[in-house]
Amino acid sequence: MTARVLVVDDIPANLRLLEAKLRAEYFEVALAASGPEALALTSAWAPDVVLLDVMMPGMDGYEVCRRLKSQDSTAHIPVVMVTALTDQAERVRGLEAGADDFISKPVDTALLFARLRALLRMKQVLDAWRVRTETTRELGFESPIPPAEDFSTARLLLAGGLPEEAAAVAAALAADGMMVEHAADEATAWDRLQDAAHDLALLCVPLAGGDALRLASRLRAHGDIRDLPLILLAGEDQRHAVLRAFDLGASDHVMRPIDPPELRARVRNQLRRRRYQELLRDSLDRSLELAVTDSLTGLRNRRYVRRHLESLLRTGATATILLIDVDRFKPLNDRYGHAAGDTALKEVSARLREHLRAVDVVARYGGEEFLVVMAGAGDEEGAAVAERLRAAIADRPVMAGPLALSVTVSIGLAVARGQAAADGLIAVADAALYRAKEAGRNRVEVASAEDWGAQPE
Repeated sequence: MTARVLVVDDIPANLRLLEAKLRAEYFEVALAASGPEALALTSAWAPDVVLLDVMMPGMDGYEVCRRLKSQDSTAHIPVVMVTALTDQAERVRGLEAGADDFISKPVDTALLFARLRALLRMKQVLDAWRVRTETTRELGFESPIPPAEDFSTARLLLAGGLPEEAAAVAAALAADGMMVEHAADEATAWDRLQDAAHDLALLCVPLAGGDALRLASRLRAHGDIRDLPLILLAGEDQRHAVLRAFDLGASDHVMRPIDPPELRARVRNQLRRRRYQELLRDSLDRSLELAVTDSLTGLRNRRYVRRHLESLLRTGATATILLIDVDRFKPLNDRYGHAAGDTALKEVSARLREHLRAVDVVARYGGEEFLVVMAGAGDEEGAAVAERLRAAIADRPVMAGPLALSVTVSIGLAVARGQAAADGLIAVADAALYRAKEAGRNRVEVASAEDWGAQPE
């Protein structure tokens, strides 16, 4: 997973050391030696994460973090504070300033990259929602109101832990009005999380009667609760479990013995992020339902998907589009009638939506043509998704009353990495789609160098 990382430190040796470690893992790196320089670079360069030293002359890391988190344009960027300070109160101070985590000096490289991967996965999802919300704003809809800071209605589940620890956790979080339910073992925790009524889960390592890492993996694979924030409670001797948990989708961790103010700060940060994501999703759903929805299929319409693609490409992000056309649709319409044709289009739409991520955009582009826009997806992922969609349509017939209609689609795929305008990218995908039709239909074709070369400068 590559990304842009801004490293902020007033000591040149520290900058160069972190830069070398990050570049060795193929991150793009920018360096800032002061707070004001960090703020300017964040606005101009739009990093995916900021590694921020705490102790700097003039403007310290706490102030830099507060300013980043107070601006709409930078509030969503994860901030990891890197510090030699060991005082627990300093960690809490940073978390309350909006930092997503603390890394102690000397930097534990494995922990640093585990945290970066987890934060970047989270940011990728938020970025996709932010782009979609920006699209609705450009279409004339109001921006969502920031979520409330009152967490007194939050429901949490603590999985595992001795009764004394469970009581201490509940008492700490009760100071913010949160209610903590205790499930002593993995099976009980899994059962209680199925109702999707909890706002966050705390997973203890080790977990009685099971495995906290397995529970984390199961939660991330479960459609209704896969976005639930997960915080791991672990001891210093369980470093390997913590690293593995981040790879499996854990949101954060708290080391034992648990410090109540730190626990409260980390829980509030995760709940705040969850509410923000839910706010973006709910606002999008309300605003777009009528204005940008195709009435037949229920998908987004041409107007929306083009604006969304243009917004995405302006950010310079990697994006994959799939131009999909139903094969031999006119003969099907002529033979069986428009009602059967409409049924086929609605079923194709349903299958496309079923096999895409929630953050992907699929739209009816016109007639029997569909357009899928996937933010952050590259060649391999795009090709795998395209083949999955093709198979989902072709593998079983579409039922239109007593008729079993054999329906297939052809797909043209094109990937932009910040160098293409929307019209050019769609034209390239269209050229690939044309080749798929010429080669016999019911297939996927990826845009070639010749397709790109044929586009006007």
